[in-house]
Amino acid sequence: MNELCFAVVGTASNKAELLYIWDQATPEAKAIIVILILFSILAWSVMTSKVVQLRRAKKLNQFFTAEFKTQSHVLDMFDRRIQAEGCPLFMVYQAGSLELDARLKGGEGEGRKKRVTLKSMEHVKRTLENTVAQESLKLESGLILLAIAVSGAPFLGLLGTVWGVMSTFGHVAQAQQATIAAMAPGVAAALITTVAGLLVAIPSMFGYNWLVHNLRVRTVELDNFAQELVSKMETEYLQDE
Repeated sequence: MNELCFAVVGTASNKAELLYIWDQATPEAKAIIVILILFSILAWSVMTSKVVQLRRAKKLNQFFTAEFKTQSHVLDMFDRRIQAEGCPLFMVYQAGSLELDARLKGGEGEGRKKRVTLKSMEHVKRTLENTVAQESLKLESGLILLAIAVSGAPFLGLLGTVWGVMSTFGHVAQAQQATIAAMAPGVAAALITTVAGLLVAIPSMFGYNWLVHNLRVRTVELDNFAQELVSKMETEYLQDE
């Protein structure tokens, strides 16, 4: 019971301490803390949405790869009109298949030819490269906000601390009372902005690094699949010179 009482008293004391520091903070420090809170909400929203997006992309890529490996011809899935919206590998496959199909047909009303020229295959390659780049950009969208949170939050916190310390020393100089009791509240209130900045930057840093690693993995998968797809298309449809 005694330990429980001490724990309750300690928690209440900590809460009162934080409220006291907040009350002692300057309007500039409070404004910076509010901005950092908004940064934190934005950073966590981006991290959550990107984690969901990457996990969904990974699962859909696995399903698509399993289905793609079962087809006997490179355009079988395209001819069956299979759709897999939100799957990066499918978007690459769909764009390449559309371009190849257009090159094989040549014009309206014409049937599909058995072979295409090297020049036509180069157009297919460029389409695949453009689609890979577009899908990579989609996966990377939003990361700039995390990068800003990682690099900017500590500096905002430092700005609040320096401003608060400057204000505290200014008041002490005017009052001509350089005592701990006079300085401690202002310094403590100034330091809270640095703490707030670090609380925003540290989770954002870990989240950013994790997301960058997984984005590189997904990008490599896109590049490898595009190369494999081009190889199969050339094997089946490239005209011998």
